Amino acid sequence: MLVGPLIALLLSVVAGGIFILSIGQNPIEVYTRFIGDSLGNAYGIGQILFKATPLMFTGLAAAICFKANLFNIGAEGQMTIGAFLTGLVGSYFQGLPGWILLPASLVAGMAGGAAWGIIPGYLKARFGAHEVINTIMMNFIAMGVVSYFITNIVGVPATVHTPEISPSTTLARLESFFPVFHGSPVNLSFFIAVVICLGAYIFLTRTPRGYEIRALGLNAPAAEYARIPIRKNIIITFALAGACAGLGGMNFILGYKHYFELGFSEGSGFIGIAVALLARNNPIGIIVTSLFFGMLEYGSLTINTIVPKELSNILQAIVILLMITLTKVLGGWIERKRSPEPTNA
Repeated sequence: MLVGPLIALLLSVVAGGIFILSIGQNPIEVYTRFIGDSLGNAYGIGQILFKATPLMFTGLAAAICFKANLFNIGAEGQMTIGAFLTGLVGSYFQGLPGWILLPASLVAGMAGGAAWGIIPGYLKARFGAHEVINTIMMNFIAMGVVSYFITNIVGVPATVHTPEISPSTTLARLESFFPVFHGSPVNLSFFIAVVICLGAYIFLTRTPRGYEIRALGLNAPAAEYARIPIRKNIIITFALAGACAGLGGMNFILGYKHYFELGFSEGSGFIGIAVALLARNNPIGIIVTSLFFGMLEYGSLTINTIVPKELSNILQAIVILLMITLTKVLGGWIERKRSPEPTNA
C-alpha cells in the first residue's frame, strides 16, 4: 500500500523545505543536491547500498519479533556482540583457509547475536519479564562487555578496534566486478542481506515454524489452544531475530574496514525498527525501506555543508514519523472501506 508512504514523503519534503527556508537556504537547491549526489552517480548509489545493508539485518531482527507480537529493541546490542565475535574469529584464526574461516566468522556472528537474543526471550517466556525493558538493557550490557574486551584484552593498543581479519575472510567490494562503483564501500554482503530477506519471507510464510510464529502474534491464546508451544516459540523468535542482527556487522568488518571497531553500527539497530515498521514487517518490503533509509542517511551527508547536520537528523525524523503514522492510519481507513458494512437481520 503506497498511498501512505507517498503522502508522508510529500509532506516531509514540504516540512523540510520550511526548515531550510528558516535558515536562509534555498530548498530547491538543497533538494537538487540531495538527489543528484545520492542517486545521480554510481558512487552515491554504492554508498546507499552500503548503508542499507546493515539495516536489512536489523530490520529483520525487529520484524521477526513483531510478527510474534514481541518487541525487540535490542538489535543494536545483538549486532554488536555478533560483529565482535565475527571480527574476533576472523582475526585470531588466520591460519585456517578462507573456505573454513569465512563461514566460521559468519556462524560466530549469528551465534553471538542469537545468544544475546535468547536471554530476553527466555526471561519473557519463563518469567513474563517485559521484553522491551530487557532488550534495551541488554544493549547497554553488550556495549560495556565489548568495550571492556576491546580496551583491556583483544584490542589493538591505542585504538578501539580488534586486529585485522585474515585476507582470505574478506568479502569483495562490488568495484571488483563493476568498476563504475570505484571508491564505494558497497560489497558482497549487500547480496547476502537480500538473500537473507528473501529466505526470511519464505520461512515466515511457507514453513510450519513460521506459521507458529505468526499464529503467536495474531492470537496467542488461540495458538496455545491449538497446542502451539508458546514459550518455546518466544525463545526461538528472539534467537532468530538475534541471529539476523548478529550478521549485520559483516558489512563493516568483512567487506569494508576488515576489523571490528567500537561504534561501527551508528545506530543501525534502532533505525531497523523504523525500517521494519515502514515495511509492515514484510521481509521483502524491508529491502525497499532499507534502501530508502540508506538514501536518507547518505543524502544528508551530501548536503551537510549547506544544511546543519542537526537539521538533516530532523528531516529524517519527520520522514520516519509521517510515514509510519500515515501508513498505519491510511491502511486502517482503506481496510474499513473495503470491509462490507454489517447488515441488520
